[in-house]
Amino acid sequence: MLGPHFYNEAIRKTVVAFGTLFNNIETRKYDSTGAVLEAEKVPLAYGPQNKFLTRLEQNPTVDKKVAITLPRLYFEMSGITYDSTRKIAPTQKYRTLAGVGEENEVRMQYVPVPYNMEFELGIIAKSQDTGLQILEQILPYFQPNFNVTLNFIPDMNEKKDVSIILNNINYADDWDDNFLDRRSIVWTMSFTARSYIYGPFNKSDVIKKAIVYESTGDKNQGKRQTKMTYSPKAKTDKNADGVIDAADDALVISTDDFGFNEGIELL
Repeated sequence: MLGPHFYNEAIRKTVVAFGTLFNNIETRKYDSTGAVLEAEKVPLAYGPQNKFLTRLEQNPTVDKKVAITLPRLYFEMSGITYDSTRKIAPTQKYRTLAGVGEENEVRMQYVPVPYNMEFELGIIAKSQDTGLQILEQILPYFQPNFNVTLNFIPDMNEKKDVSIILNNINYADDWDDNFLDRRSIVWTMSFTARSYIYGPFNKSDVIKKAIVYESTGDKNQGKRQTKMTYSPKAKTDKNADGVIDAADDALVISTDDFGFNEGIELL
């Protein structure tokens, strides 16, 4: 009822773009002279906080001999809501020519629908200083938003800036001085990505001939009707046969510099 199947991966691209922002964070340890003793890239994974905290509390088994390592980053999408403040007329549409070698194809698509996507990003660390190292590599870039450019529809060459807004930051340290438990310090940040979701695009051929009918005079007597025809006229020898004629006109594409053949016929 709604139309044919399509999948532009707009939501997936937004999720990937959000996660990519945080996939190159590292922590360092220094000696008394300030020299770097150790640098470690912080692993990033998609999933809820409880998944990693549960793994952290589990004891190693025969099948899982190594416990989860800290520090680490996790993120997940927590919701999608329509953003009426960015709404534009849904009947608006835009067109583009197809890629190289397909210049005779026009693609048309209606404007995208604005949706806000909610994300949660968490830092799990075993020491306060490690958690703060990671946090300070994130916060300066959000004031409170950070823009990323996404190529939502490559076939339409449709690129848009997506604003990612930092909403709030929460802190939790549930260690109760029990030396049998592993300490975990958790920083949780919530974000809103002001993204877009697209419908399908349609394909059509480039118009190469236009016919206009024009009537003059009284409709009951003395009426005259004229038929006017317009088509592209080549300015170069497209088929390299030494002359510029109708055969070259048929080879004109939308990116060429061309004129027009005009025909007038009295009916």
